[in-house]
Amino acid sequence: MRHLTGFADLATEYDGFVIDLWGVIHDGVTPYAGAVECLERLQRLGKPFVLLSNAPRRAALAREGMRGMGIDDALTTRIVTSGEVTWKMLQDRTDPFFAGLGRRVHFIAPPHERGLLEGLGLVLTDGPDDAEFVLVAGPDPAVGSTDLGAWESMLAACHAAHLPMICANPDLEVIRDGSRLICAGALAERYRELGGTALMIGKPDPAVYIPAVAMLGLDGGRLLAVGDALRTDIAGAKAAGIAACWVLGGIHSEELAGDSKIVEKVARDAGLAPVAALQAFVW
Repeated sequence: MRHLTGFADLATEYDGFVIDLWGVIHDGVTPYAGAVECLERLQRLGKPFVLLSNAPRRAALAREGMRGMGIDDALTTRIVTSGEVTWKMLQDRTDPFFAGLGRRVHFIAPPHERGLLEGLGLVLTDGPDDAEFVLVAGPDPAVGSTDLGAWESMLAACHAAHLPMICANPDLEVIRDGSRLICAGALAERYRELGGTALMIGKPDPAVYIPAVAMLGLDGGRLLAVGDALRTDIAGAKAAGIAACWVLGGIHSEELAGDSKIVEKVARDAGLAPVAALQAFVW
């Protein structure tokens, strides 16, 4: 693993890039210093990149959120979100798991994620008892966004109702504006522990890399994925057969403590071998 201080060398060595958002470009509220400039430099070099995020919302809404952070739309023309993939699968119903879900859904999400339901003809239920499946986009802060235990009774009720679960964001946790919050993936994993069936849509599933790579418009060429989370970004790149660069200043920053020996051990223990590591996505 190469330990680099900037992305410039990698930019010249690869032909296209699959770049994570949360933990690499922004923290959910503010872009990281130097990250937007890095995207701009790639664009000026004519190096195509696609933004691949486990955000549980449609791509247009993710783009709108970045616009609100001051990130120009010209940098977000290629974007794939786990929410967009989930929405498409719920619309098409060609996958056997989705074909048998029914239309009555118990939706677990913060209020701002309601856009994931639009245009699907789903009936939103008041609780698990009269639902046919449960869709999780993330914990509602009104119940609890830091303590998984706050969701135990709800998850138990969904299991008692024998509801299959769709998880639109496999991430377990995220750092938002300095605070560590649980994500939809944590609820889905706990649901599996209770004996429930949960399908997670997004990284590290290699299937989500197919539309992302297609957007790059490259016929072959060397690709590099950039992400901060070992479990999703780096493992997902490996599953998709793409080299990976690990950004250390995101979700793992506390455990890594900027120590290159710890960085290499943590990656090795996870069975992963990113080609390079950066403290931050800077040029």
